[in-house]
Amino acid sequence: MPAAAGAMAAVWARCRAAPPRYPGAVDASRPEERAALVALLRSAAARPWPEITADVVEAGSAQAVWQRQAPPALLTAPGEPDALADAAGQISHWASRGWRLTTILDSGYPARLREIHQAPPILFSRGTLTADDPAVCVVGSRQASERGLDTAARIARELTARGITVVAGLARGIDTAAHQATLDAGGRTVGVIATGIARVYPPENHRLHEDIAARGLLLSQFWPEAPPQRHTFLMRNATMSGYALATVVVEAGEKSGARVQARLAVQHGRPVILTDAVVDRNDWAKALAGRPGVHVARRLRDVTDAVTQVMAERADVDAELQRLAPRR
Repeated sequence: MPAAAGAMAAVWARCRAAPPRYPGAVDASRPEERAALVALLRSAAARPWPEITADVVEAGSAQAVWQRQAPPALLTAPGEPDALADAAGQISHWASRGWRLTTILDSGYPARLREIHQAPPILFSRGTLTADDPAVCVVGSRQASERGLDTAARIARELTARGITVVAGLARGIDTAAHQATLDAGGRTVGVIATGIARVYPPENHRLHEDIAARGLLLSQFWPEAPPQRHTFLMRNATMSGYALATVVVEAGEKSGARVQARLAVQHGRPVILTDAVVDRNDWAKALAGRPGVHVARRLRDVTDAVTQVMAERADVDAELQRLAPRR
């Protein structure tokens, strides 16, 4: 193992030795809890999902929120199916299709994702979902240049060599290059999609979807049949930022979705690594470059050095939290 990769492995070992910062409020694996949360989210009278999520997390129980807040519009009308029974049936159907449902109350919900205020109340997944994944997001333009595609692939391979999961959005261009290079190098990659888990977008990435589900993780925060829409891509960007320790923007334009994710990552307190090409060509990147936690990389070594620093800082914070935690 190269010296740099060995150093990274040692840093990550320190991270894993510390307890998770957010282990999960409640294990909501009981079928009744899952059905209650799905019923709340699916109800025609439902409030915005973030409000429901906040109430459920505060109560520690979706059942409690359902019982407390169900107005007459949520109660079963004569001749209509029971909402909880209908939700339980949907969950059973999803399971039969191989789609894992994880709620924000489950201990297996990604710990870092729970830290952000846009945390999805539910996640659908195929593949291996872990609560504490050492992940870095690699994103960029769909209409990427050959240089950009090559840079994304090289970054993905370097992260893989250091045992770091590569997260991207399964879009054309930079995302696809990062996913494919990670798989080719034998690494773990997570595809966070802007559609339901039953859909493939873009269509030409069908095989890549299947490969990621088989060897990594395919993740969606939307109902299984949900189509791609403008707002779903923005929501997906927030989820990618929340899932990862840091975001690397390889190549992007002034109106790129990667620009949105970079700004979200800064809001989330997550480090952002911008390549010099991004900074040189975009006013938004120039403005971000002076912000705390934003790094500018002019060569591949700069990216890996910044990631190493991020991992070390995270390990130090977790170690301090472990020291300060009261003994049981």
